[in-house]
Amino acid sequence: MVRVLVVDDSGFFRRRIIEILNADSYIEVIGQASNGKEAVKLVTSLKPDLVTMDVEMPVMNGIEAVRRIMKVNPVPILMLSTHTTEGAQSTLDALEAGAVDFISKTFEKENSLPEVAYRMLCARVRILGKQRVTEKKPVIKTQQVDTKKQGHYQIVAIGSSTGGPAALPKVLAALPETFPLPILLMQHMPSTFTPAFAQRLNQLCAIEVREAVDGDSLKPGLALLAPGGKQMVVESVNGRGIVRIVDGLPTMQYRPCVDFTFASLAKVFPKKVLAILLTGMGSDGCEGARKLKAGASTLWAQDEASCVVYGMPMAVAKAGLVDQVVPLSEIGDRLVEAV
Repeated sequence: MVRVLVVDDSGFFRRRIIEILNADSYIEVIGQASNGKEAVKLVTSLKPDLVTMDVEMPVMNGIEAVRRIMKVNPVPILMLSTHTTEGAQSTLDALEAGAVDFISKTFEKENSLPEVAYRMLCARVRILGKQRVTEKKPVIKTQQVDTKKQGHYQIVAIGSSTGGPAALPKVLAALPETFPLPILLMQHMPSTFTPAFAQRLNQLCAIEVREAVDGDSLKPGLALLAPGGKQMVVESVNGRGIVRIVDGLPTMQYRPCVDFTFASLAKVFPKKVLAILLTGMGSDGCEGARKLKAGASTLWAQDEASCVVYGMPMAVAKAGLVDQVVPLSEIGDRLVEAV
């Protein structure tokens, strides 16, 4: 049973979320709050397994509430966000402060089948509610391989989902401006969020980071973030790597999809891709990794202890596809050593 605290200044929206969550036999709403200050107090007294948190609230907003909760009583926090530019910036601030994931407040309107949207919300709550969040997770002994400069990689590709917005800056900030390879980033994120996220990464990192556009050339020291709602693939044109932004099949669950990009890289750069799977729910990236490994490319996975959700890295580890398991804090430095 996942015990949930619902925080939102709208009484209507609190009632709606409570109704949806309580309809799931594995979820129990144990309290509600109308602002961040109340939420901080209730987290201490009720000790929920998870908090759903609005961003804009009176008295204390959601971002400050996340900061205080993570400092005093760390607990998984799921942000309820609006799909606007301002909402994206605020949600990214909350994720930076320690929230583990976000979902749109308009999830009912965005899905033609409301019951599907409800199931998605409840599934997210069930999975995140099982996580144990601390200010600093322990570092465990990991599988080791030689990371001395290989000299044969032509591109780095990184896939992430839940926890990725906090993990990616830690990896990319360790890379120097002179990093010798192009980088592709596939983060599960809506189209209204990826421009703001790319801009934030660019401000934090020595390398250049921007949202990919169709026709972009792959360049050393340039990280291209797949746009939300689209698929990013790579083609070889006159011997040069070119990014294509496409819609992909309507049946594909993720947009962007790590599998889709990995599969295209396996065709263009056989044996020469250094692929990395970071924290994330589900198994996206596993099938694409299988194609990369068939061509003898290299795959790293974030270790379980430093993941917000050990899903995507676990899938490739269980499939026997991983060359190296690395704590989040070491991935950036090892990248520099390896290339």
